[in-house]
Amino acid sequence: MRETVRPCTVLEGDLSLPGDKSISHRAALFNACAHGRATVTHFSSGADCLSTVACLRALGASIESTPWEDGSLRLVVQGQGADALREPEDMLDAGNSGTTTRLFSGLLASRPFLSIITGDSSLRSRPMGRVIAPLRQMGAQIWARRGDTQAPLVIRGGSLKGIRYRMPVASAQVKSAILIAGLSAEGETEVEEPAPTRDHTERMFRAMGAHVRTDGPRVTVRPGRLQAVDVDVPGDISAAAFWLVAAAIHQDAHIRVRNVGVNPSRTGVLDVLHAMGARIRLENQREVGGEPVADIVAESSQLQATEIAGDLVPRAIDEIPILALAAATARGTTTIRNAEELRVKESDRIRTMTEELGRLGARVEELPDGMVIHGGARLRGAACQSHGDHRLAMSLAVAGLVARGETTIEDSEAASISYTSFWQDLRRLARSS
Repeated sequence: MRETVRPCTVLEGDLSLPGDKSISHRAALFNACAHGRATVTHFSSGADCLSTVACLRALGASIESTPWEDGSLRLVVQGQGADALREPEDMLDAGNSGTTTRLFSGLLASRPFLSIITGDSSLRSRPMGRVIAPLRQMGAQIWARRGDTQAPLVIRGGSLKGIRYRMPVASAQVKSAILIAGLSAEGETEVEEPAPTRDHTERMFRAMGAHVRTDGPRVTVRPGRLQAVDVDVPGDISAAAFWLVAAAIHQDAHIRVRNVGVNPSRTGVLDVLHAMGARIRLENQREVGGEPVADIVAESSQLQATEIAGDLVPRAIDEIPILALAAATARGTTTIRNAEELRVKESDRIRTMTEELGRLGARVEELPDGMVIHGGARLRGAACQSHGDHRLAMSLAVAGLVARGETTIEDSEAASISYTSFWQDLRRLARSS
């Protein structure tokens, strides 16, 4: 599919976003392994989260799904504990979802049966050795392609023992996989992070009665059972980021994004935009189900260059593509470093963003672990390619709102991986006089 985006004179409106992907994955997975009945509202209808539901059903989990008017889903999950899960009759298909693959690895490592989990060509190229290594230390039997580094993963689950593990790479997915396995292991399991990552697993585990302790960079879990809990999933801040940047770089914009999760482990994008001088404010701040939530208002701004590096990177890793666009329009030179993880996402986002922003007239230098972006460019419309990457497709669409002339995006349907209504929302907000 190809979408064409033209510059607009006004960018204005209110939005309710898809449910947070990270929380949606966990709400379905943890409740399917818990005891009792739970309702999950505003569950993300993106393809990644649907992959998690499909895999759970293949393991015998009882999940009813009902579409809601806002495009999200309402799930009813009847959990009977992880011991009730059964060996799948076929391979588990995680689609494009690395979260599904890595979190299920932690779950399946303790289940007494054989399972195989695979996905599309992009997923099969992403690194899985980082999750296989600690699970093997716990006693799991796992094999994979290319020297046990890439999916498909073959897992024969069984008895596990708790370990102390210092992660070489900051990854909430790997941390979560180890903690999930730790619920069924003998003794305590401790994970130490090299830098803070999102803590949705720890928050939800506590709400479900698990024994979880956080001490600085270390998270410890003791074996135990989960109790089902209702979850009202907040809006996804990663989806909000596209509209926050769109408003900041547009000359006449005012956008309000409602009910967004603002967990501090996820708000690196807000820190970067504030450092750049973006006119962004939080309103109606509150807590829902243990997660901080707020409405976010963004307006036209004069952006300045900044640096994105160090511990800030894991808190903004998914938003760096759209932040790169913000940097291209800002005054000064922005440097992004310590972001080599971008090379193993749905695309090599360092390379693909450098290429595609260059097509639009931006001046970007590729670094091994990031980019140098020389701001102040007057973007011009061009024929662009999403490379099958949802965040790239949406970032290029936002660029098209401020570029001169038409911008076309090939494989634009990639946006539906995380944000099924993105193109409709873009057309609703963008107005031309």
